[in-house]
Amino acid sequence: MKYVRYVSKDFKPFNPIELTNLTREIVCKICNGFECRKYTDFYVVWVYQGISTGYTVGCNLRCVFCWSDFSRDFPEKFGEFYSPYEVVQELLKHAKANKVDKVRLSGGEPTICQEHLLQVIEEIEHIPDIKIFLLETNGILFGWDESYAKKIAQFEKVIVRVSIKAAFPEAFTRKTGALPEFYELPFKAIKHLLKHGVRTYVAAMTDPRLMKLEERRELFRRISEIEPSLVQTLEEENVDPYETTLTRLEKAGIELF
Repeated sequence: MKYVRYVSKDFKPFNPIELTNLTREIVCKICNGFECRKYTDFYVVWVYQGISTGYTVGCNLRCVFCWSDFSRDFPEKFGEFYSPYEVVQELLKHAKANKVDKVRLSGGEPTICQEHLLQVIEEIEHIPDIKIFLLETNGILFGWDESYAKKIAQFEKVIVRVSIKAAFPEAFTRKTGALPEFYELPFKAIKHLLKHGVRTYVAAMTDPRLMKLEERRELFRRISEIEPSLVQTLEEENVDPYETTLTRLEKAGIELF
């Protein structure tokens, strides 16, 4: 499989599990007996009333509306490798400097390097000053592998935010580049996480310029079937005109702005 950079006008849909494996070869490696992962930066942002954030490199989807930097598309060109311990120290340093008690991994897809992620969370569990570990994910790997969701369930501080991209198979492919048969995985991720007792909530790109009313209704129906309360807390997202977003929309032949 050729490494996919963008969704283009004439793109060939890809298998996101295969893209996961290719990306893992670039952004994950063993160093001194631990799985290290590529990050571009660590900082505090003031969403969630302030949260210390690690910005991961690499993703297994190619969403046309994605805001993340170009390390998503060219992971070999960006970032540096950090061990789990180093990641925790960076998160803690910025949390203390800004007097916040929450941390998160964001940017790319944090679940790609599984052992690295689990070790980061395990260390955070033993730090009294940190109350919440927010994991932002597209849900592909938790939907693909229920045992991964079960491993996350052993940690008390974790809250998982699952981002839904589409409610119909063809829309999923058009927006993410992935083959339509994989559109169920984010919904399965929610089921798997809830089944094992993981605190979970849902976000969705419901911008009416990309999601028609019929699809939005289907999205709400699917989420409500899994857990009705998730609809009430659904975080609805709109497309913002970041440079990276505009580039990806242009590559896909979509005009929103």
